[in-house]
Amino acid sequence: MKDFFSKLLNGMSIGIVVSLIPNALLGEILKLIIPHAPYLQHVLDATVIIMSMLPVLIGVMVGITFNLTPIQTASIGIAAVVGSGAIQKTADGIFALNGIGIVINTGITAALAVLFVKWIGTRLKAYSILLMPTLSILIPGMIGLAILPYIKAATGLVGVGVANVTSMQPIVMGAIIAVVFCLIILSPISTVGVATVIMLSGVGSGAANLGICAAGVGLAIASYKANSLDTALAHVLGSPKIQMRNFFMKPKIAFPMLITAAILGALAGVFHIQGTPYSAGFGLSGLVGPLNFIHLAEGGWTAKNIAIMLSTFFILPVVLNLGLIYVFSRKLKMIKSEDYRLNFE
Repeated sequence: MKDFFSKLLNGMSIGIVVSLIPNALLGEILKLIIPHAPYLQHVLDATVIIMSMLPVLIGVMVGITFNLTPIQTASIGIAAVVGSGAIQKTADGIFALNGIGIVINTGITAALAVLFVKWIGTRLKAYSILLMPTLSILIPGMIGLAILPYIKAATGLVGVGVANVTSMQPIVMGAIIAVVFCLIILSPISTVGVATVIMLSGVGSGAANLGICAAGVGLAIASYKANSLDTALAHVLGSPKIQMRNFFMKPKIAFPMLITAAILGALAGVFHIQGTPYSAGFGLSGLVGPLNFIHLAEGGWTAKNIAIMLSTFFILPVVLNLGLIYVFSRKLKMIKSEDYRLNFE
């Protein structure tokens, strides 16, 4: 079970990063440029479409991590799409993209599909290419679709919990929300999904964004020695979710980031750092968090706001994580570089 869970999370992590990185890197920057270069709207639209391909990418990458055959891998991909909720049928009978779907249900459906295709094995023989895709839709796909409303509701409970925290005073609220989102970004739950469901905005969104920032920067620093530079930067430019497998295996690897998140979240309450439901899900990816803060801050691009942005989104995450990683690795001996090793091959 441990090996199964590990492979599942690893495949999900890769699928999530591959589908979300293009929009995370280019989205906010393109929005600034498009008024002067309208033809780039097609590029922005393409990145949004790719985000909606997340379910099929999760299914395919899960199939690859389990070393399944091409037919089995493709079957898991289509089953994952059915159970994801990423495509909905409108009242006019038109099928429309519906964001990235419910990530955790996509993972559950992919897991069921893996068990299903492994159970079938070679029983279908020459008929595999005809029957396996169809059976994957009819059994694991339909099970995933049937449980989708319940998983969506359960995921929404996480959002309700976060919403209740927002009723507290800003500093305490900021610290708690930042820690919560630091944990969510390391889980199969979509931070964007949670933030959107509860329409998390204002200081709550800013704190959540800083929590994700703390996770990304901290994991990039902690994983640098165990991975290549580009993989380390993927935690910041892409998503900290690539450490999801390691986090579930050894939760203690996130201790420095969680403390950093609490401090930064408290500062969100002090400096009234705001954001939107979208910025609450991406942290520094594509500079979504910092740019949204500047856009919403009173006065916009003032020297004060720029100083707050640079210190909270860039300087403090590095300084705090460096100090805490040193304490937890050298003094307390609780973590080591190898705990953060990633293998995408």
